[in-house]
Amino acid sequence: MNRDTLYHFVGIKGSGMSALALILHDKGYTVQGSDIKKYFFTQKNLEEAEIPMYLFDKDNIKEGMTIIAGNAFPDSHEEIARAKELGLPIKRYHDFLGEFSNNYKSIAITGSHGKTSTTGLLAHVLSGIKETSYLIGDGTGSGEREAEYFVLEACEYRRHFLAYETDYAIITNIDFDHPDYFESIEDVEDAFLEFSQQIKKAIFACGDDERLQKLHANVPIVYYGFDEYNDFRAKTIERSTHGSSFDVYVRGDFYSRFTIPSFGKHNIQNALSNIAFAHYEGLDREKVKERLLSFKGVKRRFTEKKVMNTVIIDDYAHHPAEIKATLDAAHQKYPDKEIVAVFQPHTFSRTIALMDEFGEALDLADAVYLCDIFTSAREQDGAVTIQDLLEKTEKGKELISIEDMSPLLKHKNEVVIFMGAGDVEKFEHAFERILSQSEAIN
Repeated sequence: MNRDTLYHFVGIKGSGMSALALILHDKGYTVQGSDIKKYFFTQKNLEEAEIPMYLFDKDNIKEGMTIIAGNAFPDSHEEIARAKELGLPIKRYHDFLGEFSNNYKSIAITGSHGKTSTTGLLAHVLSGIKETSYLIGDGTGSGEREAEYFVLEACEYRRHFLAYETDYAIITNIDFDHPDYFESIEDVEDAFLEFSQQIKKAIFACGDDERLQKLHANVPIVYYGFDEYNDFRAKTIERSTHGSSFDVYVRGDFYSRFTIPSFGKHNIQNALSNIAFAHYEGLDREKVKERLLSFKGVKRRFTEKKVMNTVIIDDYAHHPAEIKATLDAAHQKYPDKEIVAVFQPHTFSRTIALMDEFGEALDLADAVYLCDIFTSAREQDGAVTIQDLLEKTEKGKELISIEDMSPLLKHKNEVVIFMGAGDVEKFEHAFERILSQSEAIN
């Protein structure tokens, strides 16, 4: 990499792209980017770093630039096409990141679910002990100039994670998702198997996942989880309204007791992955304990606020397994409150492929409200409606729209969780407004 080069990011507001831009900026490289006008939560950190952002325009592309292109944009995009005309170096996001990671002791975190939370946790734990750079899928990136470690989130979609040949990997689970790309669960398994063959030193995998038990690689596989055959096992678990505490056993021998301030069984598994990695690297156990205890979470993962006396939770959950984990966490933290799920499905293909599973997962809430299916750039329509999903739920109340959020007012003073990977936050904000107005009137 050349410090005299201007790195231009096509689609800089993307969660991975914004994080990578921040890393290069922190490390002293000159960075700018372009995107659409719409506001994304990822741009806040870019603005604070004073990284220039422009609207898409072919005239943004100049001689001497290196182009980092977001994976959502085809080669025909006006800026990428202009870069080709000028003969500029063009790197796709995942390819650039793969090359960049080779400069450090690198750890890729992947899995069908839980990638972002686990990446954020490991970034927090490691950065408090060693110089660490990290890229998290919530748009957070940090580039330490003397970094020894590099922690990165690795996405399996379109097999993009095959661009990474890292020293270590953490794999949280294997599940069927992205039905617009993967043909079957076997296709997903094949992708993870191919990724595993590229890891150089060791893999840390959740042994509670049956599909990960079948994993084989050219490096040691260290298993973590609740079941007795795991190398790192959590026992004597206490779950409370303040978090979770558990004993960790390493290959049958008691290691130590840990406490985390987060909720849900999945967060215990995420913590175990970190403990296993830290143990393998010989990091100080007490420092690991302290860092686990001080973790505040990542963006859009069980993010809480209180409006009047109603607890509002924002979460990225958009797959049945993620919905189950989020609702499990909510019931743990708020055992005496009604848990209300407001869900916006993401893509027609995922909704129709996992229809029954969505219904089952949502019914873990006490009441369910649905927003219309989010149409992504790659998928504008499909052979399923939101009414079809509502009929799959026993707890389903009704459909809600941005124009009328009033049905939720009957759940004032309870816990309302807005879940989805699209723009479900606009429904959340609309609910906050009418909640405040109703309180003012009363």
